[in-house]
Amino acid sequence: MKHTKILILFLLFFFHIGISAQDRDRPREGEGIYAFLRRNDRVAKNDYNRFLELNKGKFGKNNSLKMGVYYTLPPKDKDASVSTSKEKPEKQKNNTPSKNQSGIKRKNPLFGKKYENYTVSSDRLKGACFFLSSGHGGPDPGAIGKVDGKTLHEDEYAYDITLRLARRLSEEGATVYMIIQDAKDGIRDDKYLSNSNRETCMGKAIPLNQKARLKQRSDKINSLNKSSKEKYKRAVFIHLDSRSKKHQLDVFFYHAKNSASGKKLANTMKNTFRDQYKKHQPNRGFTGTVSTRGLYVLEKTVPVGLFAELGNIQNTFDQRRFLDPDNRQALANWMCRGFIKDYEDYKKLNRK
Repeated sequence: MKHTKILILFLLFFFHIGISAQDRDRPREGEGIYAFLRRNDRVAKNDYNRFLELNKGKFGKNNSLKMGVYYTLPPKDKDASVSTSKEKPEKQKNNTPSKNQSGIKRKNPLFGKKYENYTVSSDRLKGACFFLSSGHGGPDPGAIGKVDGKTLHEDEYAYDITLRLARRLSEEGATVYMIIQDAKDGIRDDKYLSNSNRETCMGKAIPLNQKARLKQRSDKINSLNKSSKEKYKRAVFIHLDSRSKKHQLDVFFYHAKNSASGKKLANTMKNTFRDQYKKHQPNRGFTGTVSTRGLYVLEKTVPVGLFAELGNIQNTFDQRRFLDPDNRQALANWMCRGFIKDYEDYKKLNRK
């Protein structure tokens, strides 16, 4: 009897050690299950279902992750790093999109060494095409702010957020074109992003003249739009605003005056941000707006357009939205959610 008790205690001890040794982590703001698993290198075929099973009772509505909660990660699959397809990943040196399929591993050097490899985690945006254009670039840094003796340039932060959005959309199966590109700066996890004038319009030098600059990127989008076969196409322009230092802003969106689809997309995006703030910062509130504005890029580009102003680069509180790389990722994650919702609505409408 005495030996039996010792054996039971011995087994319980090692069972406890085994459970304790399992990896656990907390989600970052704006992270869903797929993004959480990718960040923790759980990309095997059954990791999603195993994760749900291991963490029963810990999720919010629709299996959303709760901030501050530790989640148990499934054991790493030794074969997780092996592609589930015989198709070889494409280099995509010029960000040329290819047909995506859930589970296939891809590589895009524009995302930088740390993030260039990614896995297509779903087909939720398969059949959707995005033309992403970050504000300014090349000889024009855009709006300039200052904090802690450091200078913040709009084009650098807008570009980093746009890259993060491009990666998220690609992970969901979309075809994505990065209109403004920097051959050196991929996704950066630094607080202060150094400025450069290397940005090009898909390899072409960006002119200093504002109208010429806007025409160049609009013409490029329209040219790509003609050759792309997808029916759902969206042109996205990402900027940071510049107001007085005291003027705190929430994210706000513009659409072309006579574009019903653009208006719907802008409102979907605003509602997505409102819901995310309500979830992650319930006492904060959200005052983002949607309106029309006669901007060159919205009026001259053929695809449905969305112009996003992500905050005031001069304001101390808004600067937190850009300086923290996790916050920049959250902005990209939330915009991706908005596009998924808009695309789902589009498909429902066109089934009728």
